[in-house]
Amino acid sequence: MCLLQDVLHLSPKHLHFTIFIIFFLPKIFSLDLGGISAIVLNGYDAVKECLVHQSEIFADRPSLPLFKKLTNMGGLLNSKYGRGWTEHRKLAVNTFRIFGYGQRSFEHKISEESIFFLDAIDTYKGRPFDLKHLITNAVSNITNLIIFGERFTYEDTEFQHMIEIFSENIELAASASVFLYNAFPWIGILPFGKHQQLFKNAAEVYDFLHELIERVSENRKPQSPRHFVDAYLDEMDCNENDPESTYSRENLIFSVGELIIAGTETTTNVLRWAVLFMALYPNIQGQVQKEIDLVIGPNKMPALEEKCKMPYTEAVLHEVLRFCNIAPLGIFHATSKDTVVRGYSIPEGTTVITNLYSVHFDEKYWSNPEVFCPERFLDSSGQFVKKDAFIPFSLGRRHCLGEQLARMEMFLFFTSLLQRFHLCFPHGVIPDLKPRLGMTLQPEPYLICAERR
Repeated sequence: MCLLQDVLHLSPKHLHFTIFIIFFLPKIFSLDLGGISAIVLNGYDAVKECLVHQSEIFADRPSLPLFKKLTNMGGLLNSKYGRGWTEHRKLAVNTFRIFGYGQRSFEHKISEESIFFLDAIDTYKGRPFDLKHLITNAVSNITNLIIFGERFTYEDTEFQHMIEIFSENIELAASASVFLYNAFPWIGILPFGKHQQLFKNAAEVYDFLHELIERVSENRKPQSPRHFVDAYLDEMDCNENDPESTYSRENLIFSVGELIIAGTETTTNVLRWAVLFMALYPNIQGQVQKEIDLVIGPNKMPALEEKCKMPYTEAVLHEVLRFCNIAPLGIFHATSKDTVVRGYSIPEGTTVITNLYSVHFDEKYWSNPEVFCPERFLDSSGQFVKKDAFIPFSLGRRHCLGEQLARMEMFLFFTSLLQRFHLCFPHGVIPDLKPRLGMTLQPEPYLICAERR
């Protein structure tokens, strides 16, 4: 194994270079994060070997100072592997199924939201505008329906502010200041630095969520849940005499915040990248619209049952997910016990970084991976084919619990958008394809023209 030093000098500006360097290093190598022992998994084979074949051992989360400060290692996303994570994961999965994608009527709710979204775009009448605000609102509202049982209007300034803070924290979490804080937590006493802004933002969000949770649970009827918040409070009631229970008001707030950001950030950025690439490649946009016109028609709302008849559209969305690598390094894992991988001894508590960038650009599984090519997901007869090395939602016990919902949203919003509009850049504008770097890769702000077809 080789050792990299000076990781503390990483910043968003250097992230692509770092991923590039990592790509050419061994499939497993050690990394010194300022005294924090870590390993990086490169390529599909190494990631699968650890997250699937040793799924329980690699299902933990590292006890990083940032996670301790923000959630005390509780909640859902960053909780340690054990009873707390098991309880919260099971509740979230069941709730998303019962109040979300498991309901036949929920697809209709996504379609209703897409109409709000499309009508808001219509108000620009083909003039240039930034899509980010509208698509973020539309996507977050789908998660809001499951968590709170209600949507927020696109003019709700309080909720918009919270979403903006979430997005800002995603960028701040990858800053050099936060890397330094994880290595030397004593710098937390200093009144300056991006880590302090991140903590301030988090406190503001938690206060907002506390008030929102109180409001949506006012008329709650025990054991008759209407949404995730009700279901969580029911679990708190059922376990109130269990001293080992991990259900608490604090963990409810942490879980709600994590579900909102996880349910919004990835899907929003996938759709923003998809719009960017459709305007950049009008021939691909035209092929998608031709398929939409043939299968759905110009007036009928897109439906999930039609997805299997639209292989090219599916291929385009999959290629956007592969090529854009929304979460290039995933969420850090940790080992729950000593283990051995490919002859290397890995101690308990080691931080594990899954380089999903290397997976989706692994030449063993992808030909010409640096080229945007939806056809790689089609067979010789034009039918959609799944690829083993396609894992944007990760693998193993910690894989994204909202994957099914995200796929529903991506398909319905994307097809609805291209059914109604032709997308292009303002005259003379050359888009910047370099991502805005953070824990996720989002496009730099751009203007788009959506012209009625």
